[in-house]
Amino acid sequence: MRYFWTVLLFSLTGCVGIPEGIEPVRNFDSKRYLGIWYEVARLDHSFERGLEQVTAEYSMRNDGGIKVVNRGFNTESYIWEEAEAKAYFVNENNIAHLKVSFFGPFYGSYIIFDLGIDYEYALVTSTSKSYFWLLSRSTTIDNKLKIDLIRRIEKLGFETEDMIFVNQSYEFNRDQIDRD
Repeated sequence: MRYFWTVLLFSLTGCVGIPEGIEPVRNFDSKRYLGIWYEVARLDHSFERGLEQVTAEYSMRNDGGIKVVNRGFNTESYIWEEAEAKAYFVNENNIAHLKVSFFGPFYGSYIIFDLGIDYEYALVTSTSKSYFWLLSRSTTIDNKLKIDLIRRIEKLGFETEDMIFVNQSYEFNRDQIDRD
């Protein structure tokens, strides 16, 4: 029975690790991070597959945590999808390593490992380097900066050839929405 509780406790809390070679941003100011971020690029995962115009909005929770609302337009079903989560700092609130939960007591790492001086872009990962997001305060990012950031993450061991660049201006035919 003790083994069961140990495994259960580990599974509920053990998913907040940091991948090798990744250092969370220090002197992080969560208040400056709040607001809307646009997803510029990501590595593919089933929970975002087919989504364009993806945004993440962060706001303060009453309990001191951070409310997360991810939103994206599903290009197959022509509907907006939204997921809400809660996030809390793993250690100190000035180190950009948070635990985020979309599903009850289950948490995963949210690690901001590079951040523009003016919080104009963010590089984010999770428990492994198979997770990656490039976020920006605007729907586009300077091409030279984008190339520099991609080179930086490639050197850290991320699979940049598998990266998806998110369309933030998806256009569709109105007839596609009205189809049965």
